[in-house]
Amino acid sequence: MITGELKNKIDRLWDAFWSGGISNPLEVIEQITYLMFLRRMEDLQTTKERKANRTGKPIENPIYTEETNFLRWSKFTEEHPDKMLVTVRDGVFPWLRSLGGDESTYSHHMKDARFTILNSNLLTKVVDMLDDIPLGEQDTKGDLYEYMLGKIATAGQNGQFRTPRHIIQLMVEMMAPGPNDEICDPACGTAGFLVAAAEYVARAHRDALLVPAQRQHYNQSMFHGFDFDSTMLRIASMNMLLHEIEQPDIRYRDSLAENVADEAERYSMILANPPFAGSLDYETTAKDLQRIVKTKKTELLFLALFLRLLKPGGRAAVIVPEGVLFGSTGAHKELRRILIDDHKVDAVVKLPSGVFKPYAGVSTAILFFTKTNSGGTDDVWFYEVTADGFSLDDKRTPLLSEDKLGATPTALLDEADQVKNNLPDVLARWARRNASEQQRARTEQSFCVPKADIVAKDYDLSLARYKEIVHEDVEYRRPLEILEDLEQIEADIQQGMSQLKGLLS
Repeated sequence: MITGELKNKIDRLWDAFWSGGISNPLEVIEQITYLMFLRRMEDLQTTKERKANRTGKPIENPIYTEETNFLRWSKFTEEHPDKMLVTVRDGVFPWLRSLGGDESTYSHHMKDARFTILNSNLLTKVVDMLDDIPLGEQDTKGDLYEYMLGKIATAGQNGQFRTPRHIIQLMVEMMAPGPNDEICDPACGTAGFLVAAAEYVARAHRDALLVPAQRQHYNQSMFHGFDFDSTMLRIASMNMLLHEIEQPDIRYRDSLAENVADEAERYSMILANPPFAGSLDYETTAKDLQRIVKTKKTELLFLALFLRLLKPGGRAAVIVPEGVLFGSTGAHKELRRILIDDHKVDAVVKLPSGVFKPYAGVSTAILFFTKTNSGGTDDVWFYEVTADGFSLDDKRTPLLSEDKLGATPTALLDEADQVKNNLPDVLARWARRNASEQQRARTEQSFCVPKADIVAKDYDLSLARYKEIVHEDVEYRRPLEILEDLEQIEADIQQGMSQLKGLLS
């Protein structure tokens, strides 16, 4: 959690960028990120030097050499503002673009990176602010980055918008990734899902990551993200690096246009919120996806893609527009039939329509399924989230204190709190979906529906199709009793009028 003071510094810095002619939020984040990374390089080099001094051995894999030592954060930040600008622009940035060698994913994304801070005063302000932030602390780094990403206040093109962090965390907690998983987000954006998965694994499987081979897998082959926006790829790559993932597999890929034969059945887990506002031409869509489901709609094509990418036994948690769950076109029905009959649909968690405000007001749900190639859907667990801890208007104001927000709050929630934040209840009931949840009535907030009922409803997966409304029993009085009461009321009125006349006469 970043403090109010730090938030104020970032807000002032944001204003400084605006005044300096840089108003694109993604560009602002890019420029700050590059400098955060340079600060991190300084800290890593200092750690290596201290270790070498203790052991009396040469520095292992030094980041800086004698020739490039002047490019270190501790060196150029001591220069006069005008000279510092020249050093960073003409020296540090060309070096940064080549860092990591030609084979690293980081170097690949950085080759087109541009340093766009042209004002020495603005550069000085950024440097001074970053000097005041303890970037050696992973939580601070991560929270700072999340706060900056949260300042992207407009939806991107092709239906892209940022998934709220607490929704991402709910999905990750429900999926509970393990140290051997290979996790993919084929529409990774800023890598929010991959970062949250990495944090979960680091926390829940700390001992396993002490094994060198397991740690290498964590750093180099556990996390995979694709996107076709080069700016997003740079931000995603830096986001992973700033969360201590040394060599994440963040790659340029037009997931729906390219044949996925080389990626087929490679991943054990998919976490994603793909863009779902678009429609593609058949000619520009990968033919192997069209063979699964003949459609132009991106939301259906992405689900077909996920089925191709997952290993048998692999699991997915993906956000879909509600139309996917009940759409009546042949493609909609066929895709749902494939998921239910040929694989295993685990759950549908309906989200309130305001979750993605101010970006969009579309109604969505989280779809959980397992690739089996042999069926396995016995029943589907449904949960209707009515509150996620924030107001459902454009402001998205927190309804509870910070320690009571999210899927795993640090403070206990009472009954009134749970009405405002359903996410801990979602997580708790998910763990009991094969036990006590099976006995819940369809009038409850969560319940299970047998496969046979879903097939009978034309493979409809919308919660509203199965939810039952409680009708209160009302005891109606006999008409004769009501008439007798009316006659008595009339008699009482007449008696009252007579008494009133007597008093007035």
